[in-house]
Amino acid sequence: METDCNPMELPNNTGFEDDSDYRDFEGTDVKDMRLEAEAVVNDVLFAVSNMFVSKTLPCAEDVAYINVETRERNRYCLELTEAGLRVVAYDFDQTDDRLQTPYHETVYSLLDSLSPAYREVFGNALLQRLEALKKDSQS
Repeated sequence: METDCNPMELPNNTGFEDDSDYRDFEGTDVKDMRLEAEAVVNDVLFAVSNMFVSKTLPCAEDVAYINVETRERNRYCLELTEAGLRVVAYDFDQTDDRLQTPYHETVYSLLDSLSPAYREVFGNALLQRLEALKKDSQS
């Protein structure tokens, strides 16, 4: 196999070691899921009845749990991992190991599959934003 350069010729010091902005990320290859969960909640709270990160179930670097109540008054406990989001129980602060639900890449996809009212509210909000952008571009 041909290579463009010999790895032995590369400098040992890339410059990143001295940059204090990069020191905090050393050895970190997993997101803090509690922060991710908070971002998920803040993103779609307007379109559901209630949503919050569980304070009962343990959060870790690789998993967080989110409680959500849809506008239809259905309650779910969601698991957030690197694989995505999935329903792990049909009530707040619960997990059911027997429940085998699919992962969704986004909270939008998951809520779209669970709640027609979410779909309507989210769609209306999107339409209002598009109309506002159109109005701004015309003035």
